[in-house]
Amino acid sequence: MIPVPHYNTRAVAVLGLGRSGMATARALKAGGATPVCWDDNENSLSAAEEEGFLIANLHSEQVWSEHSFAALILSPGIPHLYPAPNPIVKLAWKYAVPVDNDVGLFLTAIGELPEQQLGDEPEFVDVPTIVCITGSNGKSTVTALVHHICQQAGRHVQMGGNIGRGVLDLAPPGEQEIYVLELSSYQTELASMLTCDIGAFLNFSPDHFDRHGGQGGYFSAKRRLFEFAASAVIGIDQDEGFFLHSVLLDHDVEYRDEDRVSAVTDNRDYCVGKSRVVVAPDHLVVELQAGRQEKVDLTGLANLRGAHNRQNCAIAFAICHKLELPAKTILAGIKTFRGLPHRMEQVGQLGKVVFVNDSKATNVDATAKSLDAFKNIYWIAGGQAKEGGLDKLKDYIPNIKKAFLIGEGADVLARLLGQELPFERSDTLQKALEQAAIEAAALGEEAVVLLAPACASFDQFPSFEHRGDAFRAQVLALINKDI
Repeated sequence: MIPVPHYNTRAVAVLGLGRSGMATARALKAGGATPVCWDDNENSLSAAEEEGFLIANLHSEQVWSEHSFAALILSPGIPHLYPAPNPIVKLAWKYAVPVDNDVGLFLTAIGELPEQQLGDEPEFVDVPTIVCITGSNGKSTVTALVHHICQQAGRHVQMGGNIGRGVLDLAPPGEQEIYVLELSSYQTELASMLTCDIGAFLNFSPDHFDRHGGQGGYFSAKRRLFEFAASAVIGIDQDEGFFLHSVLLDHDVEYRDEDRVSAVTDNRDYCVGKSRVVVAPDHLVVELQAGRQEKVDLTGLANLRGAHNRQNCAIAFAICHKLELPAKTILAGIKTFRGLPHRMEQVGQLGKVVFVNDSKATNVDATAKSLDAFKNIYWIAGGQAKEGGLDKLKDYIPNIKKAFLIGEGADVLARLLGQELPFERSDTLQKALEQAAIEAAALGEEAVVLLAPACASFDQFPSFEHRGDAFRAQVLALINKDI
């Protein structure tokens, strides 16, 4: 746990008592504050009360007038502005109480570490290196890959944020500690403190527009990370990244040194003569130091398939270069990385049919990357459809033999596919898998049964993880039954 001493002796309101909310309450208490907790879910309230936390209904104005809160700390899923501010947030505004989240608390606590005292003597600790990674797709893979490379290199490293453990649940820093944090737009939009040593922007595609008031708000939430980042790695193959790179490199005094901002691109004509990594079909061209060029071979990476994963490798390479790891060490780490669950995860094979779980592909851009990585696809798609953009998936129809549609999004996808691709309305994941497996086996050649839903999971599953776990279990049952 990272104690938060910033509010020592003060009362702090904590709204939302899930993973990050409970870690926040513990960290505030460890730092000497009095967390006053609330969640509209009774089970969450009971769990917090059993742990000894003070519970008070933050919807009540009387609670606000009695406690003189120093801050309101929100869990990431609670909107503070769009599509409508949570009523408790509006009470914070009314009482002029600042609103923050666990990321802001974490970075504030890390920034105050050298000033903390043990007894009568100051205890000066090594200030850790903080890497923050954001973007629309690939954040978890890049975060885990950088963490893995650093581990393999023998560095002291921890991973958290939007992956694994909440930021305040991480351990205090040891000697030369590295924190690698995945940050979503829900976290970057509100954090009061966003200082980091290396900020990485992977890519940008439509998502979460309701939460951010549109595309501009979504990009602004991502861009905030780079206001105080000491150095940056920017994917520039979308206009938003290209713009951000240009602003950092050409207009911001803090980034006038071109080595502080590195571009990642698949276009050899971009940023010639600047610090960059160029992504090619089977290798990277690394130009991160003036006058030096190095080719990095990426053939044979079974756990990092597809063009998007080559970009992920390039971003990770540039980050680890800024962490002063040798190129051979970085490549060795890339080659031993096993990938993440639910992200193009090969979960089994039956004869010539491979089963791939990409349940994390909840939007069009992520699904397109998955459809681009395979041939002879029997595609399981559907769920809770998101607004717009599905037309882009038509470009990948040549890779797909047939689609099996599930959940609420089946009608939307059926209208999209029309007469262009054979499809079945399977309704459930179990039925879709059974149908897809039979037809893929009948093809008589190598084929892929691919779960890449292009939709959220919430119509049939609590999360994309639950959906992916169900798919994996059903595939294994199918394979064992056949054996």
